[in-house]
Amino acid sequence: MATQLELQAKLEGVLGSRNVYYQPPESVKMAYPAIVYSRPNIGSRFANDAAYSHLFRYELIVIDRKPDHPVIMELLKFRYCSYDRQYISDNLYHDVLTLYF
Repeated sequence: MATQLELQAKLEGVLGSRNVYYQPPESVKMAYPAIVYSRPNIGSRFANDAAYSHLFRYELIVIDRKPDHPVIMELLKFRYCSYDRQYISDNLYHDVLTLYF
């Protein structure tokens, strides 16, 4: 099981900047393009009435002024990453992905 700091470093490497934010408070002024991520769940696998494996599930949101940021395709190369949806808010494109890490 990898740590949140390892994920932070990988996301910064893929984005090519430090505009990666983990569960940022409303007061944080973000620069774009950016990746915002949070951990809404932990996936567990069970056998013989016991948990034997745990993976953190992260929700990644790529935020940019362009509709098709190339970082999305790079993120989809991560093992256990899937694309969920896109929406527009405040004239910014938000692409939501799910990553088990």
